[in-house]
Amino acid sequence: QIRLQLFYKEYGEGKPVVILHGLFGFSDNWKSQAKVLANYFRVIVVDLRNHGRSEWADLHSYESMANDVIETMDFLSLSQFHVIGHSMGGKVAMHLAQSYPERLLKTVVVDMGVKAYPMHHQDLIEAIKAVPIDTITARSQVNTFLSNRIPEEGVRQFLLKNLYWIERGKLAWRMNIAVLEANMPLILDALPETEVLGPTLFIKGANSSYILEEDFEAIENIFLDSEIQSITDAGHWVHADSFEEFLESVLAFLLR
Repeated sequence: QIRLQLFYKEYGEGKPVVILHGLFGFSDNWKSQAKVLANYFRVIVVDLRNHGRSEWADLHSYESMANDVIETMDFLSLSQFHVIGHSMGGKVAMHLAQSYPERLLKTVVVDMGVKAYPMHHQDLIEAIKAVPIDTITARSQVNTFLSNRIPEEGVRQFLLKNLYWIERGKLAWRMNIAVLEANMPLILDALPETEVLGPTLFIKGANSSYILEEDFEAIENIFLDSEIQSITDAGHWVHADSFEEFLESVLAFLLR
């Protein structure tokens, strides 16, 4: 297995906090939260493999993504760090806690459970694949093209952040959609049942169905020193929907 050194951005100084984005995201999605956390910590926001400005690889398993994070921390000579992961990044964080417990200080998992999830990204993948990216000359054309396939403006804007200019008049996606689609069974897979002793905070969006009450027991059976907090008026993107309340929870947990 190849390990990739990931693209990262840094803010602030102090104990390191590594932030891992979700599927189809990248480091920029966390810029505002990183800048607040940077008042207390050295914040390192990475692009996971096949996302953002990091390299592409054919394998997109949680083991490979966790190993990439360790490779990047080794490059930065950071022996121990906190980790915050959202959605797919949350499952990477859990794998880190299982495979590299000696490296992790505290773990924050944002709106992601330990169970396997049914396929639920097919519409987005089909919509992205349908965009005639080779003939498009403006971002706005992509938005128009996606609007009948993806009605939610917020989701479209989230995906459109992945567009960049390779050269004048030629757009491309930062995410490796072919590999992500091919590896979707791995991405949706359940967490192994290795017990984790390190302190872990699960933050769920009250309006999100990713973590349900009946999932609490399975989480607590693996994460023996964990707490689960629900944030009201927040969906799956808890850190964006309830910006201040989310950061208060994270800071209270990491600083105590």
